[in-house]
Amino acid sequence: MFKYIKSDLPASIVVFFVALPLCLGIALASGAPLFSGVIAGIIGGIVVGGLSGSKIGVSGPAAGLAAIVLTSIGTLGGYENFLVAVVIAGAIQLLFGFLKAGIIGYYFPSSVIKGMLTGIGIIIILKQIPHFFGYDKTFVFFNVNEESTLTQLLKIVDHIQIGSTLIGIIGLGILLFWDKVLSKKGKIFQIIQGPLVAVAIGIIFYTLTQSNDSLVITESHLVSVPIPENAASFFAQFSFPNFSVITNPDIWIVAFTIALVASLETLLCVEATDKLDPNKNVTPTNRELLAQGTGNIVSGLVGGLPITQVIVRSSANIQSGGRSKLSAIVHGLLLLVSVILIPRLLNMIPLSVLAAILLIVGYKLAKPSLFIKMYQIGWKQFIPFTVTVLGIVFIDLLYGIGLGLTVGVVVILIKSYQNSHFLHIEDKSNGKQRLKMTLAEEVTFFNKGAILKELDRLPENSFLELDVRKTRFLDNDIVEILEDFAFKAKQRNIDIELVSERGIVQNPDSYIEFFKLRPKTA
Repeated sequence: MFKYIKSDLPASIVVFFVALPLCLGIALASGAPLFSGVIAGIIGGIVVGGLSGSKIGVSGPAAGLAAIVLTSIGTLGGYENFLVAVVIAGAIQLLFGFLKAGIIGYYFPSSVIKGMLTGIGIIIILKQIPHFFGYDKTFVFFNVNEESTLTQLLKIVDHIQIGSTLIGIIGLGILLFWDKVLSKKGKIFQIIQGPLVAVAIGIIFYTLTQSNDSLVITESHLVSVPIPENAASFFAQFSFPNFSVITNPDIWIVAFTIALVASLETLLCVEATDKLDPNKNVTPTNRELLAQGTGNIVSGLVGGLPITQVIVRSSANIQSGGRSKLSAIVHGLLLLVSVILIPRLLNMIPLSVLAAILLIVGYKLAKPSLFIKMYQIGWKQFIPFTVTVLGIVFIDLLYGIGLGLTVGVVVILIKSYQNSHFLHIEDKSNGKQRLKMTLAEEVTFFNKGAILKELDRLPENSFLELDVRKTRFLDNDIVEILEDFAFKAKQRNIDIELVSERGIVQNPDSYIEFFKLRPKTA
């Protein structure tokens, strides 16, 4: 682990600079105590980083889970109740790991995963716009019985705080300029990250405008991390789960949702970071699930947010030259030191600056160009993607993913129905129209309707060549259809020639002969 310490230490500083404001910002977006985001960052670095088999992946609180956390804290009756779900989610992830479920991410269509991330990005943007303008009231999404996000967005004009808005705009400008221009000018601008500079400017702005009534930022619009006076008061900041609610079915539903989404996001991030890694390391996915599960159990027990491997931190680690897990571990230690030694400094950060950072995060998740790209790929990708996005934004994350998966399955069934066989007219032989039907490699009961319809449409007094040489799986339902057709074909004077890899059968009375002629793999 210490072999590449000269590369890992500078990279860990960069990741720390990126992670600190994001930990606080994601906690803000989640409606959780801000300190909970830092706890998750510390555990993601030290615990998960130590157990993971990934050399360059970095874990911590993820923007992708913010919507779940925000909703769940309210529905479960408080943050301590929610922590029970986090602990159970970690245990479920351990189970995933022991069951070798590391390939689970491959069974979700990429269109649904992209839709999930895009929907989350849109929610983050909607949630941070009020904070950006200094309007920090908490509200729900699109609830017809209460004031919704859209309703509150319309009220922002009446509650704009000039100081918060100004430093939010300045912070957003710094982030964009740093990302688009300065980061390409020299290594110093890659070591010192834009989010850290934006936060530093925010602190300076707050300090200089305290005596200016028109620009002053009040405490309600600043980060609020508890300031410990001693070791006892520091440990008092940690929250602990209320296990008395463990029998509540809603706790288990939220836990399974967190476990599933966190595992998916982690596995997708693992795939992405392995592709970005210039050294082409391969992360053991089942071990990663075990590490993430352990991290979430520990995080839930001490008051932290749910943890996943995070692409923003991981990519920053790769770009900064990180070579081993030491980088992730040291970044967690730096987070721990910062909340012990400089909590007062953290409490001078304007919330609008964190909102600016999260607006960038949300935009990167929900880029307009992605909608165009998905549309250009074709309707089979665009429709599940769009349904997932709309479901997440207007209902909730679980419904959105479920709707997207349902639409994705329907698309597969439609294409399966269409691609079961190929039929074309070859010529006329002995006065009979000659037709050839070639069955697909796999023909299941999904294809019954298409094949039955095609066979019923065959003209009388014709000749059918049924080619099954490419078929490796034929469902018994299809065999029954062929058995029935063999009987009907005689009545309609249709001659049949069955062609397989082992020979040809003329006018079979029973397709049991087909089983004898098919390859053993069928």
